[in-house]
Amino acid sequence: MHIDIQAHNFSLTNALRGHVERRLGFALSTRDDHIQKVMVRLSDINGPRGGEDKCCRIQIVMPHLADVVIEDTMTNLYCAIDRASDRAGRTVNRRLTRQRDKGRSCGKMLVQNN
Repeated sequence: MHIDIQAHNFSLTNALRGHVERRLGFALSTRDDHIQKVMVRLSDINGPRGGEDKCCRIQIVMPHLADVVIEDTMTNLYCAIDRASDRAGRTVNRRLTRQRDKGRSCGKMLVQNN
């Protein structure tokens, strides 16, 4: 799975990059074959003023489905990454399950009508 990571208003460290890759690996590993691309945007909204302004935005591209876009903002960037990754994993699982179930129900209707 290719993960494109970009940082805005601060420099992206190797530790931060590793944390993003590790967390998304855990969250998305079971659905890796359904994912085309993952884009992560990390930003510090308020800059040096501080506050709850560390944002993690994850966009997951899957074939034949709308993109999954998750955004989480917290005081600590690592916590924002953790929460956004967990939410992204759950959302991808839910979307793929719905798609699978929708395909099954359509197949049953075709069989019953014949």
